[in-house]
Amino acid sequence: MDDLNDLIADIQRFEAIISQWDESQRCVAVGLKSAIEALHKAALTNLIKSLKQDHISALRHAVDDEIIYAVLLYHNLVKPPLSEKIKVALAEIRPSLQSHNGDVELVAIKLPDTVEIKLLGSCSNCASSTLTLTQIVEQSIKKYCPEIVNIVAVNSVNNSPDNNTNDYVWVTAAKLEDLKENSILAVRVNNNLINNNSINNLILYKQGDLIICYRNACSHLGFPLDKGQVENGIITCVSHQFQYDLKTGKCLTVPDVSLKIYPVKVKHNRVYVQLVNYQ
Repeated sequence: MDDLNDLIADIQRFEAIISQWDESQRCVAVGLKSAIEALHKAALTNLIKSLKQDHISALRHAVDDEIIYAVLLYHNLVKPPLSEKIKVALAEIRPSLQSHNGDVELVAIKLPDTVEIKLLGSCSNCASSTLTLTQIVEQSIKKYCPEIVNIVAVNSVNNSPDNNTNDYVWVTAAKLEDLKENSILAVRVNNNLINNNSINNLILYKQGDLIICYRNACSHLGFPLDKGQVENGIITCVSHQFQYDLKTGKCLTVPDVSLKIYPVKVKHNRVYVQLVNYQ
C-alpha cells in the first residue's frame, strides 16, 4: 500500500494542475471535491459511531495509522485526547521553568478531574515550588483543560527510559549528536515493544537544552512537516503555509489547533520518545 507521502504527492500534483485551469473549470473541480468529501465525512462519522459502541479498542488502534489519522484530522473527526492537551499546556511553560533550571513532567491523569505532575530540577526543592505549581503549572493546565480541577504535585515517579509500563513505552528516536541547534530532525520510530509494531513518523526540535518531539503531521491536512522552513523557532508547512511554534506546538495560523506532542528524555546521549502502548 502506498505510504502517506506518496498519497499526498498525488494530491498536490492534481492541485497544481487544477490551479492552472480557468475559474469555471476550477469551480466544477472544487464542487466535485466538496461533494466527495461530504460523502466521505458522513461515512466516517457513521463508522466512528458504530466502532465507539462495541469496538473502541479497534478505533484507537486505527487512529495510530498515519493515513487514517491524516484523513480523520482533515475532516475534523479527531479531537486531541486529554493527555495531549495537558502535554501542550506543560510544553508552553517548560521554557520558563527551564530558564530557572527547572522542569515539569506529567505523572498521571486520574479521571475525571485530577492530574498528577512532578516538578524537576530547582523547582522540585526550592521554597517557591508550591507557588510555581499553583501560579504557572496550574494556570496553564486549566487554560487548556478546564475540566481539570485538581493539580497534584508528587515527589517521585518511576518513569525513565529503562522503565516500560503497560500504558507507555520509551523508544530510542535518535542520537543526541544528530540534533542540530534550532533545527528539526525527522525520524521514523519502529516501536517493536508495541504489539501492533506501528511505524511512528516524528520530528525532533532542539533549542539549547530543550528537545521536543511532535508527530510529523501538519494539523491542517496531515501533510509532513519535515520539509518545512524553520525560522526563529517557527516552522512553516510547505503545503499550505500553516505555521507552528516549535516550543509549544501551538498553531499560529488557526487558534486551538496544535501539533501532537510526545514526551522526551535524554539518557547516555540518546533521545528517547514515549509512545502509547496499546495492548
